[in-house]
Amino acid sequence: MISAVSIPIFYCDQFLEHDTEWGLPPGEIHPECAERLTTVVHAIKCSDWADRIDWRSPKPIESKADESALVERIARLQRRPYLEHVAALAEAGGGRIDADTVVSAQTYRVALRAVQAWLDGVNAVHAHQEPAFVLARPPGHHATAETGMGFCIFSNAAIAAHYALELPEIARVAILDWDVHHGNGTQDIVQHNPHLAYCSLHQHPCYPGTGAAIETGDFENVLNIPMARGSRLLHYRAAFEGQVLPFLHRFNPDLLIISAGYDATEADPLADIALQPEDYRELTALCLGLTRRILLGLEGGYDFEALGRSVVSTLAALLA
Repeated sequence: MISAVSIPIFYCDQFLEHDTEWGLPPGEIHPECAERLTTVVHAIKCSDWADRIDWRSPKPIESKADESALVERIARLQRRPYLEHVAALAEAGGGRIDADTVVSAQTYRVALRAVQAWLDGVNAVHAHQEPAFVLARPPGHHATAETGMGFCIFSNAAIAAHYALELPEIARVAILDWDVHHGNGTQDIVQHNPHLAYCSLHQHPCYPGTGAAIETGDFENVLNIPMARGSRLLHYRAAFEGQVLPFLHRFNPDLLIISAGYDATEADPLADIALQPEDYRELTALCLGLTRRILLGLEGGYDFEALGRSVVSTLAALLA
């Protein structure tokens, strides 16, 4: 049964303007493309509870002052020369940070707006003590303090977590990353702060090759759970019940941020975990047993149909 609760989703069409086809041969499609978002939006609007979604546009960046303030916030965590490099590539019409990570003419401004969407999501959860979802791109969990990589430009979840610590009554923030790839960038940025915790379940071995169980952070505030190829819901359920939830309970966060990647589905072309889209309803429900103060933000997920169904399953749990 679905209750009368509504869920805010932070989304705007500007997120479609990050053009990852820049520099590709004609007809070739980059895995992290605008169709990911349009597919999810369509799936949500076709759901039985579409009228219970509160679509919100993230705060626009209308002036140089707005942009400077946001850049200053990002620059606390990611090196200013890197930010200037992204801006310069966009100004020049496009380029690449690495073989996988594209900057088009609009990428810099789109990536800034994505960060703003995550900050707006934090504010919504803080104000109402109820979940919110950020449906934005480019993703962020591979972006380190030094550089972007793995389709990621700015480290959205880490920036949002640090921002949350500035708000009243938020002293501890945990990030749960269920993307199939280890969020090396998020871990890189948050592991030195005792007020932040990071937990990742990810396929091993797999890109980017980090996330060993022995990586535990400066304050035992990191939990990495490598998952074997072919892992299914029963394996994830065991990991949640045996490791993830006890770790989060001990940390006792005032806000839980979920780096919600959906590339651990069996249909996804970039990895070999065998979750089904419907499984995310149970994983989300397990998190809700800890707290309803949850901000979820999109990371990976590259089979369009599975991505749409997975997000719908997540939202169904939030609305239950």
